[in-house]
Amino acid sequence: MKPRIVKIEQGSPASGRIIAPGDILVRINGHKIRDVLDYKFYAYDKRLLLELRDGNGKIKFVRINKPEGADLGLVFDSYLMDRPRACRNKCVFCFVDQLPRGMRPSLYFKDDDIRLSFLQGNYVTLTNLDQREIDRIVRLRLSPLNISVHATEPEVHRKLLGTQQHDNTLRVMKRFARAGITMNCQIVCCPGLNDGEHLDKTMADLASMYPAVRSVSVVPVGLTKHRAGLYPLRPFDRETAMRTVYQAEAFGDGCLRKYGTRFVYAADELYLKAGLDLPPHRFYEDYPQLNNGVGMLRLLTTEAEEALRGTVRADGTPFSIATGCAAAAHLQKIMVLTREKCANIRGRVYAVKNEFFGETVDVAGLVTGGDLIGQLRGKELGKRLLITRNMLRAGESVFLDDVTVEDVEKALGVAVRVVEQDGADLVRAMCGA
Repeated sequence: MKPRIVKIEQGSPASGRIIAPGDILVRINGHKIRDVLDYKFYAYDKRLLLELRDGNGKIKFVRINKPEGADLGLVFDSYLMDRPRACRNKCVFCFVDQLPRGMRPSLYFKDDDIRLSFLQGNYVTLTNLDQREIDRIVRLRLSPLNISVHATEPEVHRKLLGTQQHDNTLRVMKRFARAGITMNCQIVCCPGLNDGEHLDKTMADLASMYPAVRSVSVVPVGLTKHRAGLYPLRPFDRETAMRTVYQAEAFGDGCLRKYGTRFVYAADELYLKAGLDLPPHRFYEDYPQLNNGVGMLRLLTTEAEEALRGTVRADGTPFSIATGCAAAAHLQKIMVLTREKCANIRGRVYAVKNEFFGETVDVAGLVTGGDLIGQLRGKELGKRLLITRNMLRAGESVFLDDVTVEDVEKALGVAVRVVEQDGADLVRAMCGA
């Protein structure tokens, strides 16, 4: 796939030149451009010589002077300027394998693309990298990267990922560490497979690569009701969740004494499943695993508390909040805090059971539009219904089941307010701002 230009942004460094839609970007300053990584890296400089090929195969050269780091303004026919790289693993806990039939095709694609790890924070396993790509990542100094490790013991790792490429993951991580590339890691914890002593081993092996490995999250396996014919995994119950939280915290205490950082963090879901209070704000340091949802509820509360220390006025209009079962009690606490500042707050929190994926899936980000409609129809919703941005496809107003925000508004007869993942925006939404 060639990096084909489809648009030149008006007023950008590339506009007003002989570059045209349909041109293929071949080289920048003599460096061949294969994809978005090459483009962003080599287009960073002030003085550029672009080599392009037009639709007739004619080569043309364009010189551009611009501020260092400024975007050229070229829009390509795909974000990656290349095909996305598929996952080669057959993970026993793969969420894609647990999707129901009939969803949009893009949801069934299993990506494991190191480029999306750097650009968007996706977690990747490194099992599909060849030596040339490893060398390129080191040469371009891509950092930070997000790595799914799950287990460092060879047999456990192979069983979890359904691959023989165990040595590749750790070998590549050590190469990245020597090159000064920072990594954040996650462990999808499956009771009976990689918890207990296996979890201790994995955390210790990753800590041995500190500070190249900056942080590790321990997240519970997500299981839907669509698992017919798949590996027999069991979900976390209160006891196993509590044991895993205490295990991660104990290891983090040791890292705090040794390295000055906790290093390991248990996911919010584990605290909620265990019935434990979330740690305080300072526990999460600079929230290194926030993109993985770790500490999200604590930060949401902290941001709401900070917003409530300012001048806050509520319009007194009744409203409702819809969320997953896991976070409902937490949002109710934020509602109470807000009501203490504004007595005329009139709101309700509704915990929406996930009938689409199954009730073992209880996070807000996987609540579907159909479940909102089915469970909230006829309820007292007030004048506005608040939902989190996480429920929607990135940049769109569509839920995972292809129901739109407009569909929900029409079915429930209420305006939907999409709230950013930010405590201050939540307070504003509750107050009617």
